Amino acid sequence: MDHFVADDGEKIYLKISGDGPPLVLLHGWTASHAEWFPYLAELNKHHTVYRWDARGHGGHALQSATPPTVARMARDLRELLLRYDLDAACAVGHSMGALTLWQYVRDYGCERLGKLCLIDQSPRLVTDEIWPHGIYGNFDSARAERFISQLEADFAESVLRLGAFGLNRRAREKYEENAKGWEKSRNWLRQLDAKPLIACWQSLTEADYRVVLGEIDIPTLLIYGGESNFYPTATAHYVRDRIPNAILHIYEGTDHSPHQWQRERFTRDLLAFANA
Repeated sequence: MDHFVADDGEKIYLKISGDGPPLVLLHGWTASHAEWFPYLAELNKHHTVYRWDARGHGGHALQSATPPTVARMARDLRELLLRYDLDAACAVGHSMGALTLWQYVRDYGCERLGKLCLIDQSPRLVTDEIWPHGIYGNFDSARAERFISQLEADFAESVLRLGAFGLNRRAREKYEENAKGWEKSRNWLRQLDAKPLIACWQSLTEADYRVVLGEIDIPTLLIYGGESNFYPTATAHYVRDRIPNAILHIYEGTDHSPHQWQRERFTRDLLAFANA
């Protein structure tokens, strides 16, 4: 696995494959570069694909004292683009990856980016009396604080329950059945160093990118799950209506990872968008 060294000395690990215009893939919270493996065979035919393990993720112990906040990850992304001299890159962000891209736009504009693909994310996770488009529609600051305490007490189970006890009924059923996929996720989460991932989550819940949406002046593809664990389709429409000329695809019957449930469609949609 390749890596580059960030300006604070941290090693940022990534896989590079394929040939063609650059395609940068940013995974979700607690995940890794492996999230994108199912699409590589086709993507590699058309693009040079960069898949990182965001700092604090992928099972890599942190070398520096810098916590993996969303602002730091956006800076890491800029360093990746500079290190490999990427220009007009198509960047894809799922969940935390989408937040990282919004933070990047806030800090650096759309420098070195040519197109964005954002997958199932709200520009603000925490809700309040006038903001219903965060997690579940009712994940207020008090609930966010309780969740941090839950993560500190039992990280793996709290992460699983966040997805299980949301808006997707089937997710709850599968969790309660302890289905094979959930047990696999539990084992993966138990191997991770929880402390930096909790710090990362804290930064995600403190962020607010609503004003950033209107600053995106490059083509943007939005892909949302019709039965997302976290966000109703109204959130998808909110984001679409505020990013100039954004294209929205809702994958009906899919959860917070619509690209995983409709892989062929996602690959087709992404390539059509990236290559247009």
